[in-house]
Amino acid sequence: MPAFTFEKISPPVRRAPAATTPKKPRGLISQMIDRVAERRAKRALRDERAMRRDDKPAE
Repeated sequence: MPAFTFEKISPPVRRAPAATTPKKPRGLISQMIDRVAERRAKRALRDERAMRRDDKPAE
C-alpha cells in the first residue's frame, strides 16, 4: 500500500482574451511615410518594367 498518492491536477482553463484595447489611429507621420513608400515602390516597379521592355530585341 503506497504511503502517498498523487492528485491529478487539470490544466488551467483557457479564457477568451480580455476585451481587446481599441487600436490607436495611426499617426500622421506614419501615414505620410506609408504613402511615400507606396509611391516609391510603384515607381520602381514601373521603371523595372520599362527596362525589361527596352532589353528585348527589336524584330
